[in-house]
Amino acid sequence: MSQRFHANRAALAGSTILAAAAAFAFAAPAAAQDGESAASEEGQLATIIVTANRRQENLQDVAVSAEILDQGRVDTIFSAAGDVTALAGSVPGLNIESSNGRVAPRFYIRGLGNTDFDLAASQPVSVLLDDVVLENVTLKSFPIFDVERIEVLRGPQGTLFGRNTPAGIVKVDSIKPSHETDVRAAMSFGSLDTISLSGAAGGSIVEDVLAFRVAAQLQRRGDWISNGFTGEEDVLGGFTDFAVRGQLLFTPTERFSMNASVNFRDLDGSSTFFRANVLGPTANQPTNTNKLNDNYDRDTVFYDAGGGNKANYQQFGVTLNTSYEFDFATLTSIGSYWTSEGSSRGDVDGGFGASFLPVMGPGFIPFPSDTQDSIDLEQYTQEIRLASNGDGPLSWQVGGFYFESDFDVTTVGFTFPPPVTVNHTNEAWALFGQLSYALTDSLKVTGGLRYTDDQKDFFVVSGAAPQPVSVQDDQFDWDIALFADVSDDASVYAKIANSFRGPTIQGRDVAFFSAPSVAQSENITSYEVGFKTELADRRVRLNGAVFYYTVEDPQFTAVGGAGNLVQLINANKGEAYGFELDSAFQITPEFLVTLGVAYNNTEIKDNALAVGICAQCTVTDPTVDIGGTTRALVGGNPFPNAPEWSGDLTARYGIPVGNSGEFFIFTDWTYLGETNFLLYESREFNAGSRIEGGLRVGYSGNNGEWELAAFARNITNEDNVLGVVDFNNNTAFVNDPRVIGVSFGVKY
Repeated sequence: MSQRFHANRAALAGSTILAAAAAFAFAAPAAAQDGESAASEEGQLATIIVTANRRQENLQDVAVSAEILDQGRVDTIFSAAGDVTALAGSVPGLNIESSNGRVAPRFYIRGLGNTDFDLAASQPVSVLLDDVVLENVTLKSFPIFDVERIEVLRGPQGTLFGRNTPAGIVKVDSIKPSHETDVRAAMSFGSLDTISLSGAAGGSIVEDVLAFRVAAQLQRRGDWISNGFTGEEDVLGGFTDFAVRGQLLFTPTERFSMNASVNFRDLDGSSTFFRANVLGPTANQPTNTNKLNDNYDRDTVFYDAGGGNKANYQQFGVTLNTSYEFDFATLTSIGSYWTSEGSSRGDVDGGFGASFLPVMGPGFIPFPSDTQDSIDLEQYTQEIRLASNGDGPLSWQVGGFYFESDFDVTTVGFTFPPPVTVNHTNEAWALFGQLSYALTDSLKVTGGLRYTDDQKDFFVVSGAAPQPVSVQDDQFDWDIALFADVSDDASVYAKIANSFRGPTIQGRDVAFFSAPSVAQSENITSYEVGFKTELADRRVRLNGAVFYYTVEDPQFTAVGGAGNLVQLINANKGEAYGFELDSAFQITPEFLVTLGVAYNNTEIKDNALAVGICAQCTVTDPTVDIGGTTRALVGGNPFPNAPEWSGDLTARYGIPVGNSGEFFIFTDWTYLGETNFLLYESREFNAGSRIEGGLRVGYSGNNGEWELAAFARNITNEDNVLGVVDFNNNTAFVNDPRVIGVSFGVKY
């Protein structure tokens, strides 16, 4: 790591570690599942608070297409020890997948994302934990637990949140310390030896001056996948994932507050399990198809390599959030330091050489396709923001932001010695501001502007000798929105926003004798019109938006193919349009239904863009010969991993028992429509409609102080293809199987 990086973070580390580490002295187990309805006592829908404008505001008053997942929904989603990718489809327009197991998830909003599997990959969806950007893909996988809410903000967010947000933001807010005593604990036990334990404790140390909160989560699953090559049963697939968060809140006066937090994670588990030749024809199924064929067995893989597909990671973060309230404005400082260190290994081809059985195995692979990628990362961020106070017609905020990361990525091919280590550094800074003015009692205009300078450098540390690479860009992001109340219960808005993703360097192929690739910045301009309504005395909520955006020089990643390369490319242009509708219906005080749907039509606008293709699949795009290599012309194709249709449905019904008890039933379903996984189109490497559902039935007693429930995730045991590898065989990776279990939680 660079000496400059250590010098820049020293001030934060020295001032926060002592205070934050003290939080560990109060360690206790974490949050119980909140099975209560989101409705108020009057049988109305609860007010939804968002922080899309870095302030707490009613969702119905903000010109943004957003959906919120509250504590109860989040706890249910992760009840079977799921990782971050379990959020896929829980918000219409949101997709998440990973070919690195429980680390390095890839996010997509409104169809815009990146399929790059490298640990240095850049994404157009930003993930924030307690207002701190988790930029690297491994940090984005930090477990979600003891949270107040998750906000999914669709569309460009570049003014207040910076570069690398042209698609949107997933914003996770943890439960903060308070002076009210809060003790929670929950445990669940399910099939596949699945265990999830969580707990939290918080309260006052010095009344009205010093408060604490500590939360922890342990997720575990036993080995459940057999290796058909070695004949060993139930030797793969298990994991142990532990995370803890400690916080101290210091409020010596009414005007000053300081929250110091520490986050830590230790993962000992499995990377993704690739399954060779499970797409396309077999002897019994001669038709080329994208459906899982009769080679597929969820409980069995055939591996002669991969070392058990192990993934081991440790992550650590320290954050100091300080604010002081002046008479006219509030000054906020957020400084944070994060590290991520670990590795994941996999049998990438999902099989072994030409001897794979049963019949119709992969093409000839003259070596074990066995790779391991590891990372050693440090990230430092600092934000200072001054935001106006008061309820006048004018509100404003200005600020500055600094970002620095330094990390090494080591790739081991095992049969391609020596290992190669490359270094990536990224330094960025920004100045931003936003003004909002109420032109009348019912019409408000908001505008923002942000200037960002982004610098990235790359060099090879050991194992190869390509020349260093540097890229730099500086740009303005901007947005303007009009928000109008058309009645007491309905509003409309219009918004134009511009945002960019900084230039990117991809160096993984250096380990396989190819030069690094570079993609220049991509720029998005988005047009959006929406409405917000609450009807029937706040028992019905209907929020919707229609959008159109263009992306100049969109960054894509050409992955896999016969050469199994990872190359960054820019298309000339991308285009998309669609809509989102989020709704909630409080049918009775005991019966709540939510329904969301999104339509995204994406298209690559570049008739000359040609990419490498698979060695064995059936490509349906036009092809050209370039230097003796067949390539597919991908202009007109959809963006990868961008289903046109997506949606979610939840329903909760409660039956009161006595004065303080309730029997309840809750179900949730997600839908992702037809999806193309790669830049080129083929008969095999795409998915039909995918659906998954969950069910929770239980009893809550003593006004919610305890709960006993039975649950199921992926209740219909769907076999859904989540992604593919197109290197010499029709390899896919799939979703988790059904997990059925019981849970018990208490809170005080």
